[in-house]
Amino acid sequence: MISFLKGKVQYIGSNFLEVNVNDLGYKVFVTEDFLHKAKVGKEIEIFTHQHVREDALDLFGFDNREQMELFEKLIGVSGIGPKTALNVLSAATIEEIETAVIHDDVSVLTKVSGIGAKTAERLVLELKNKYKGKTAPSAKGSSGSEDADVIDALIGLGYGPDDARTALRQIDKDQKGVDEKLKACLKLLGK
Repeated sequence: MISFLKGKVQYIGSNFLEVNVNDLGYKVFVTEDFLHKAKVGKEIEIFTHQHVREDALDLFGFDNREQMELFEKLIGVSGIGPKTALNVLSAATIEEIETAVIHDDVSVLTKVSGIGAKTAERLVLELKNKYKGKTAPSAKGSSGSEDADVIDALIGLGYGPDDARTALRQIDKDQKGVDEKLKACLKLLGK
């Protein structure tokens, strides 16, 4: 089982990286954020999940163990494959997903390509047991709601969902409130 890689980025694809580890190349499927941070020739560390199927042996990579653990919880839900789970992690932060599950908010998940209302409800229901007794921090919960409002506003202004999420992740974390976050995102997107 391959659980961690450290090497140089050899190539950046549309949804994967090729990582050279001691002259051995690994194709690792990653989230959009990870893809945007990677630079060819730079050394990176990736936590990985090796997914074995009858017809494929795939590696999925993550910034940290928490992301990898959430990915493993997501693929444990019936009807959620690794590519869909990766889309979920590309669409929302760990905190946003946990808050959505704890508060039975399927709206965060239904924005993900490949997840309809019924699948989102099943996902929330099955993951809820894994978060029993855990409460979402109130600040993060409101921030998740604010972030969703900012993304919706940017989409309404004509920006794509991926561009909106990327801009939101790149703004200063000290930004508070929908208005401040929206202004900061528009500055980034206007460059």
